[in-house]
Amino acid sequence: MTSPRIAPFPLSRPRRLRRAPWIRDLVREHELSVRDLIWPLFLIDGVDAEEPVPSMPGVSRLTVDRAVEAARRAADLGIVCMALFPRTDPARKTPGAEEAWNPDNLVNTATRAIKRAVPQMGVMLDVALDPYNSDGHDGIVRDGDVANDETLEALERQALAQAEAGADILGPSDMMDGRIGVIRRALEAHDFQHVAIMSYAAKYASAFYGPFRDAVGAKGALKGDKKTYQMDPGNTDEALREIAADLEEGADMIMVKPGMPYLDVCRRARETFGAPTFAYQVSGEYAMIQAAAANGWLDGDQAMMESLLAFKRAGCDGVLTYFAPRAAQLLEGSA
Repeated sequence: MTSPRIAPFPLSRPRRLRRAPWIRDLVREHELSVRDLIWPLFLIDGVDAEEPVPSMPGVSRLTVDRAVEAARRAADLGIVCMALFPRTDPARKTPGAEEAWNPDNLVNTATRAIKRAVPQMGVMLDVALDPYNSDGHDGIVRDGDVANDETLEALERQALAQAEAGADILGPSDMMDGRIGVIRRALEAHDFQHVAIMSYAAKYASAFYGPFRDAVGAKGALKGDKKTYQMDPGNTDEALREIAADLEEGADMIMVKPGMPYLDVCRRARETFGAPTFAYQVSGEYAMIQAAAANGWLDGDQAMMESLLAFKRAGCDGVLTYFAPRAAQLLEGSA
């Protein structure tokens, strides 16, 4: 892209277009909308209860009935989609992760309840085994290694149970080779052609996931690390290969995770493929902003909104963020 020719000072005075809010709004290159936000929500067993997540100030795990109420509030704020994650009772976790395709597990039960109460709310569910696996991994562990092809069979069963429950978007986050093709073929074969796939196509082995693992109860169970299937933080060309493979296998949308540390990957993905591109502003990113704001080191709302706008500037169509309700209030003027 060639640089535009600009008249020399004083003929050119860029500050003319910054003098008042209305003119800054008029020439703004990128905008953030409430319709760009997907709200991740954590679930727990029980009735009419919630549990704060200590490492994520302002975030709580909710029982299904309270998740339904949260969905109603989200819809009133203009949020169009929620992503549900379970904190599974350890007693139901097994090496084979069979709870993942239980039609009455937490996410499937919550999906049906939300779709009954707020039918216009989009529901996105993760396709991965770590919330249900007693080893804490995204796949089935055999002899100390995550077994790719055996895991694919489990992911297929999980995806079909989620589609049957009414999920609108499936988010395969496991990073197993070939999983998008397996899931897409299964959805087609079982008349779930309308279910979209947002692939966690470029998911990095990141230090920023710690609070999330606390929230879903996977941290204590994890044996080893996830570096044999999640991506090396030093690689960007590899991310493009992963994205290309997922799109060829039938992904409708792609995601980069984490978000802000990988804005360069977001930009490359958007410019290379032109596919709908999303980022996940992960738990560690959220926790850092909240902690700094709590200490008075920065303005929390301003930092939040600036961080979300950065995703749009990098080419993202939307972002999964725990800030969604607060950001929606500010965007809709109801704060």
